[in-house]
Amino acid sequence: MQTTVEPVVKLNNGVMIPRLGLGVYQSPPGQATQKAVEYALKVGYRHIDTARIYNNESDVGSALRNSGVKREDVFVTTKLWNSDQGYETALKACDASLKRLGLKYLDLYLIHWPVQETRDKSWKALVQLLKDGKCRSIGVSNYTIQHLTELLEQSDIVPMVNQVEFSPFLYQKQLLDYCEKNKIQLEAYSPLTQGEKLNHPKIQEIAKKHNKTPAQVLIRWSLQHNLVTIPKSVREERIKENSQVFDYNLTTEDIRILDSLDENFRNSWDPTNMP
Repeated sequence: MQTTVEPVVKLNNGVMIPRLGLGVYQSPPGQATQKAVEYALKVGYRHIDTARIYNNESDVGSALRNSGVKREDVFVTTKLWNSDQGYETALKACDASLKRLGLKYLDLYLIHWPVQETRDKSWKALVQLLKDGKCRSIGVSNYTIQHLTELLEQSDIVPMVNQVEFSPFLYQKQLLDYCEKNKIQLEAYSPLTQGEKLNHPKIQEIAKKHNKTPAQVLIRWSLQHNLVTIPKSVREERIKENSQVFDYNLTTEDIRILDSLDENFRNSWDPTNMP
């Protein structure tokens, strides 16, 4: 556990990734996503996380162009969906995502789910995309220790990122330790439990003590555990609030209390039993 948190962290291939990003999962395509991304960039976010399956890549691209922020100053992530997995299909899917985003390259491309039949071919495609310069970094999402171990046995290229659901209520400590040991950056989605646990008395108590909101406490917890974290919202006041987390520290005791809240609580599908 650390107290000082740098706003960026270096991936295993030397690429810098901002520790805080805006996720656009479930952000409605069109104006809602465009406005959310433009506002996030305006208040200082420099990391946007989308996916082919979210149907809002083109809106992220539009917002980026409208924002006036230089392309090279924003870290853009998208993901390879299950139906596009495989070698040739993954290469085509990346091109299609780039076209929708209106970008020449991605900062990070992730395999969205560990689909048993195709994940090894998909990974080979991502390695090729990395070599071709279409992606600055590559990684996986929803991979367990077993999935990562299989990948590392088959490839010389270690994923730069593993993006998984992670919060004090789903504190995957063994996975975090494994990723740290293998220099894979763990990234948290649903760090705010999609709002389900913001009223938990312990979270409320710690928030009150620091004069912060429950959401800010949950984000700070993930940052102090060395995660990259991508809370999502389309509401301006929430987007701003979620970014105001670099000006205070949770104490060792706060962290201990939050770590103890683990109850294997998930908002999303559970990849544990994916073969």
